[in-house]
Amino acid sequence: MVALPEPQGTCGESVVEGEARDRVDVALRAWRQGDCVLGEHWFLYRIDAEQPLTAEAAVAAEEGGDAAEAVVHGLMIATQTCDLVRKCGNRPFLEVCPLVEVDSQVLDEIRLGRRPGYAYLPGLAEHMLVADLDRVMSVEKPVVAKWIRTRGCLCDTDARRLSQALARKRARAAFPDDFVTLVGGLVGRLKSHHKKQSPEGVALRSLREIRVRAEPDWDAQEVRITFWFVPDERMEPSVGPEWASLLDSWLGLLTRTDRFTEIEGLVQTLDDLSAREYVESDPLDLDHLSSGQ
Repeated sequence: MVALPEPQGTCGESVVEGEARDRVDVALRAWRQGDCVLGEHWFLYRIDAEQPLTAEAAVAAEEGGDAAEAVVHGLMIATQTCDLVRKCGNRPFLEVCPLVEVDSQVLDEIRLGRRPGYAYLPGLAEHMLVADLDRVMSVEKPVVAKWIRTRGCLCDTDARRLSQALARKRARAAFPDDFVTLVGGLVGRLKSHHKKQSPEGVALRSLREIRVRAEPDWDAQEVRITFWFVPDERMEPSVGPEWASLLDSWLGLLTRTDRFTEIEGLVQTLDDLSAREYVESDPLDLDHLSSGQ
């Protein structure tokens, strides 16, 4: 039997004492959720050496390891600010997500909340970097205390939107398969026309999000569907006259089924939506709906 080392304190309890621990706490006081470190960094994850799924995992498996190392463009702090600034003696760990590079169209879709697998960081937009929320790694606070901080969120609104993105990643709706079929044509249209210099392209870039509600619920034998196309506060004024015709064309792309007995679409701002309509609806997830998985 292999002899295990004696435990050093209880689980999650820091064994660093005195001035060293204080220096870590002081260094992290300025950090906030969404802050990042840029440059080449390693992201580590466990693998099954018999079934490697990524290129990094395949390399690790060939070398006889059970952990893979991926080189990423940086790391984002995913831990809530209140836990981030707590003393490292009580909370020694932080969660980080890797930064990945995307093109301008995907960046805009992430900004509008249409790809919940990622988080938009205004402070990194010029670098075309976003946080990959599918991957999370724990690090001890002294590691972060040595990093050079780059702000990911530039104001309270940015921080609030990041918090919502992190929550949505864990709580987004699992749409039924027949709904995914229903919106397949619409999703394809959104993605293919997003960059076009046309009234439709301008309108798509002006949308803050698209939300959908099922009544009475997604599992009912007969379901009424309502789509809300929600313009961003900074929408182009010229889009206004085009909304009615665009809405008709978008709804015409839906593949109707017998279960969805009524389908309605509305263009409404956040001021127009009631709180009940918002909380009883879900944002469309282009990552999920475009793959049908």
